[in-house]
Amino acid sequence: MELSIECNKRDTSANPRALRRDGRVPAVLYGHDGDASVSLTVATRDAEKLVRSASVNNTLITVNVPDMPWSGQALLREVQTHPWKEMLYHLSFFSIASQSSVEVVVPIHYVGTATGVKDEGGTLDIMVSELAIRCAPNAIPETLDIDVSGLAVGENLHITDLKLPNGVEAVADTDKTLVNVAAPRTVATEDSDAAAPAAVAEAVSEA
Repeated sequence: MELSIECNKRDTSANPRALRRDGRVPAVLYGHDGDASVSLTVATRDAEKLVRSASVNNTLITVNVPDMPWSGQALLREVQTHPWKEMLYHLSFFSIASQSSVEVVVPIHYVGTATGVKDEGGTLDIMVSELAIRCAPNAIPETLDIDVSGLAVGENLHITDLKLPNGVEAVADTDKTLVNVAAPRTVATEDSDAAAPAAVAEAVSEA
């Protein structure tokens, strides 16, 4: 998914509260020129629309700053909001123009129904729902689809078991378990439940 947003360069002496009252959200762009950062503002309505559509750390965004002038692709690194009000406080962008590879976090989508669930009554336990990866900026996957249909009860998948797209490398510990199929819980039968009081009564009568 590719999105775009237009920003204006911000005077660092400007009061952030005043900017928000005027319908602007303070923002910052990192990495567009080495280690330098640029203070920006974004129209609140545009910022809210962007945040609804973009995922932090894995959606490419074209950032346009006409009054610099500058335009380039970036990742949305951080979204700060008010502690209890539904209000955006600050956005952070990271330019990828000069980056040969970037580290991002991508959601995992588990596909299929495990045989251990379908045929053996087990439960699919998902332990990891997103994965940190490293890849080229133009090769960021929106999701990682993992097929679990072949898993039986007692079996699991580790990061090392994944077949990642070409050029994509997992950053996390490769021995970490992503998902497993737990055995079904043992449920006492009606006969065994009824037998317990009978056994107690028999023991009392013998005494």
